[in-house]
Amino acid sequence: MNAIKDVFNNNSSDGTISGKYVLASTGGESVQAFVPNPLPPRPPIQLSPHEYDLTERANRAIGRLDGVSSLLPDPSLFIYFYIRKEALLSSQIEGTQSSLSDLLLYESEEAPGVPLDDVQEVSNYVAAINYGLKRLREDGFPLSLRLIREIHEVLLHKGRGSDKQAGEFRRSQNWIGGSRPGNARFVPPPPQQVLSCMANLEEFLNDRPVSTPVLTKAALAHVQFETIHPFLDGNGRIGRLLITLILCAEKALQEPLLYLSLYFKSNRDEYYERLQRVRIRGEWIQWLRFFFEGVRETAQQAALTAKKILSLFDEDRKQIEALGRQAGSAQRIHTLLQKKPLVTIPKAAHQLSMSQPTITSVLQAFERIGIVREITGKQRDRVYVYDPYLKILERGTESS
Repeated sequence: MNAIKDVFNNNSSDGTISGKYVLASTGGESVQAFVPNPLPPRPPIQLSPHEYDLTERANRAIGRLDGVSSLLPDPSLFIYFYIRKEALLSSQIEGTQSSLSDLLLYESEEAPGVPLDDVQEVSNYVAAINYGLKRLREDGFPLSLRLIREIHEVLLHKGRGSDKQAGEFRRSQNWIGGSRPGNARFVPPPPQQVLSCMANLEEFLNDRPVSTPVLTKAALAHVQFETIHPFLDGNGRIGRLLITLILCAEKALQEPLLYLSLYFKSNRDEYYERLQRVRIRGEWIQWLRFFFEGVRETAQQAALTAKKILSLFDEDRKQIEALGRQAGSAQRIHTLLQKKPLVTIPKAAHQLSMSQPTITSVLQAFERIGIVREITGKQRDRVYVYDPYLKILERGTESS
């Protein structure tokens, strides 16, 4: 019979019992595995005026972000690169070392020397994000266990982790930290309880038994998913993506522009500590404060990035207008660079139906005025990068 122990400490918790420990056997040793209680927490979380104010500031920041993104000449470009930035950051939290340039080179098939395992992992995450958003927005699919499993299958469909039961909930015990369950920092629920825990999470996501405000729902659901850790691999990436899927499904965001991985990466130690303290001490309020502040900060950063991109494009257009006879061709190449910040002369010529000498002449002019930079140092097979644009997009993605 399983030994069961409620997790509750009157001196440090928010007054809610967050779950229980059950005795589990794995790898020849007995461990205390944690089974979270169903959401929402009981008794209900009582938000103070301070927490309500944090929520309101986060919601206002999201609204401003939606407004700024609509000012971009082509919002789909911002979304395209923002999704790739999130994929990179979320994968970096798990230990990959790819850069945004690596990913763009890989996607354009110009990737000699790129760490392929790492960049494949990031590329898979881009595909997983796009798949989940399409299912929600275009196919009208509900946020469900089936969708979560489908996204996980896309995430692990090839490359590193593809042998870890892609698209299936785990059938064995996993753990977080340590070399084995016996010395782990945290042991999630036993495999036979994963499905029931996830079924409870699905109910919560669909407002059963009660409706939950969207930011609070995203915050609680993220902790619950990370605590259940339902897959053998990819839990962190799926758990972070779940936040954006909730915001889009609930129409808190018109476009998928809010991703918290940069905030979690910048505050990595506190992030993991906050998750753990919910589990062992029921500190939901402290987690909500951390999460709401992250939403506010991230939305503000994304809006600022959109404004910087608008300003850059405008400044570069003014420089291009001063090129005289080249200006017409140069404007077309500048538009291409906004979509593909890394280009080669043959591909640009093909995509724009322009001659290679014309492309070469314009890119050389761009190089002189600081719009592009050639990154190979070779005389042949040169690659040009829209350097100021890429630097804006790359901020925060430096490996650490």
